Amino acid sequence: MELKSPCLEPTEAAGRAFVMRGMTGNVVMLNLLRFREIADYSATPELSPPSPISGEAAFHRYIAHTLPFLRASGGSVDFLGSGGPFLIGPADERWDMAMLVRQRSVESFLGFATHPAYLAGIGHRTAALEDSRLLPLTELPQ
Repeated sequence: MELKSPCLEPTEAAGRAFVMRGMTGNVVMLNLLRFREIADYSATPELSPPSPISGEAAFHRYIAHTLPFLRASGGSVDFLGSGGPFLIGPADERWDMAMLVRQRSVESFLGFATHPAYLAGIGHRTAALEDSRLLPLTELPQ
């Protein structure tokens, strides 16, 4: 089986394509998250707890840090749930957690995602994750 590189940050091309989609109204970000067994704070030792913690615990630190900035930008966490094996999907693929984050607009999301105080704690996310997916969604008319 071919090992794939983890996806932890958007590429420049993906960021450009996201903005160019021209989405209007609410944007819901589907997050699929796979945690490290032990969080890796080597890139941000200033955020590291005194003793090792799990990737999931580090992600909960990220959420606690992030929520005030998300809410101030008009965003919300609409769903946070434990993952597990797929009912339909690759048998060898797992996601430990799924999260739906709602923003009022692409502009609100970008304002949130580039806020310096928010970015000061993003190292908890990096330390927590082995791999991730982020899929921007817009509602279809019914």
